[in-house]
Amino acid sequence: MHPKRRSRLLIVAFVVIGTGISVALILTALNENLNMFYPPDQIVGGDAPVGAQIRAGGMVLDGSVQRSSDSLDVSFVLTDYQGSEFGVVYSGILPDLFREGQGVIVQGELNENGSFRASQVLAKHDENYMPPELADMMPAQKPSRNPLNYDR
Repeated sequence: MHPKRRSRLLIVAFVVIGTGISVALILTALNENLNMFYPPDQIVGGDAPVGAQIRAGGMVLDGSVQRSSDSLDVSFVLTDYQGSEFGVVYSGILPDLFREGQGVIVQGELNENGSFRASQVLAKHDENYMPPELADMMPAQKPSRNPLNYDR
């Protein structure tokens, strides 16, 4: 083989191998940073991975919020109002709009015992806003009136 052709072949081989390694590293990093969303029925059913960072959402069950008197620990139950419920433990300051009966999304890890250890709690921010993942969990409510609707 001619020396010039050999050096070109080596350069092309190194470029192809380097590109392959770069793509593999990028895909691995993206896969590790994925936060999948799981509703309560999938968490209770065992479809959610244990020990991985995930997002879960549901409605805060009425009467389930318990605050610690000596720390920022809070525990509550998320439900889909269809029989699936799971407990959430969070240590920190909850959003101002967090309350019972409201939709929330929590991010954290699911433990082996089925309890969810949240690192972040997100509450809905507007009375008309509902995350698409939680919209079908809302119990039937009376439609809100639009103040700009002039049909009378």
